[in-house]
Amino acid sequence: MVYLTLLICFIASIIITPIVKKFAIKIGATDKPNHRKVHQKIMPRLGGLAIYISFIIGLLILNPYNASAIPIIIGSVIIIVTGVLDDLFELSAKIKLLGQVAAALVVVVAGGVQVDYINLPFDGQIHFGIFSIPLTIIWIVGVTNAINLIDGLDGLAAGVSSIALITISAMAFLKGDIFVLSVALIVLGSTLGFLVYNFHPAKIFMGDTGALFLGYIIAVLSLLGFKSTTMISLIVPVIILGVPISDTFFAIIRRIVHKKPLGAPDKSHLHHCLLRVGFSHRQTVLLIYAIAALFGVAAVIFSMATIWGAMIIIGVLVLIIEVTVEKIGLVGKEYQPLLRLLSGKNENN
Repeated sequence: MVYLTLLICFIASIIITPIVKKFAIKIGATDKPNHRKVHQKIMPRLGGLAIYISFIIGLLILNPYNASAIPIIIGSVIIIVTGVLDDLFELSAKIKLLGQVAAALVVVVAGGVQVDYINLPFDGQIHFGIFSIPLTIIWIVGVTNAINLIDGLDGLAAGVSSIALITISAMAFLKGDIFVLSVALIVLGSTLGFLVYNFHPAKIFMGDTGALFLGYIIAVLSLLGFKSTTMISLIVPVIILGVPISDTFFAIIRRIVHKKPLGAPDKSHLHHCLLRVGFSHRQTVLLIYAIAALFGVAAVIFSMATIWGAMIIIGVLVLIIEVTVEKIGLVGKEYQPLLRLLSGKNENN
């Protein structure tokens, strides 16, 4: 029944997206080109509404029972309202953040989705105590914004989110977590249906309505079941979301290095850098899909590895990320500490 619902959500999204497109144009929810954006013509946004409606259809069909279900739905309504208003009126960053925090609060406080403590790899525990709630809220808000930040090319956020949802579904299947598996597959089907219209050349954008919703639901699903867990298990969601988290992390580093405000927009995100290197629009998106899939596979292997195996995987991933960042100039053209170190060693040899 779960997999049939995925198919229903996929078809529903394909049917609903053109309707939402016409609605977006009618009410003026459009994205205009500017110096930071890649598209060259006015595009309807609000596509995330099609994803969300399909998601709700899936929930009504499956009706998965879980104590967190109602708070998750209430939080999603807050996120969707925030996204729709932003797509219509371009809300200030503070108002958007307020909406995200409110949605996270509902899930954390009413739904009990939070990490209370972690077991350390070799011995002992870390209890978060009063910091459990704020740390979980920071995670949800952080991932929500990370998905929003990579929404810069046709099909990019939808594709990367789909890969993350596939990974979460696989992990949930292995753990026997029917609720997380059901919700993840419902969102996956809804997102893939939208991607039919959003892949390059896009006919509609998901807008903040879609990016905020996908970031929110992925953040929540990745935390479910981690109320008390090991340090190793807690790293799994970070690996699953390796692409958006890395892009956001290095965006912060880039702004600190160049002494710019953290909230200042720029044209130096991962997809911008790959375009500058010479990849086409479609090639850039597919390459980032491949990177996201690599992180997904690494997360599954990581979850089944021994402690030492997990540490080796982390080391390899960090090395790959750092070399890639320096090669494409994600922080800046002059930021190449590792490459300089390696070239220095080669010269000495």
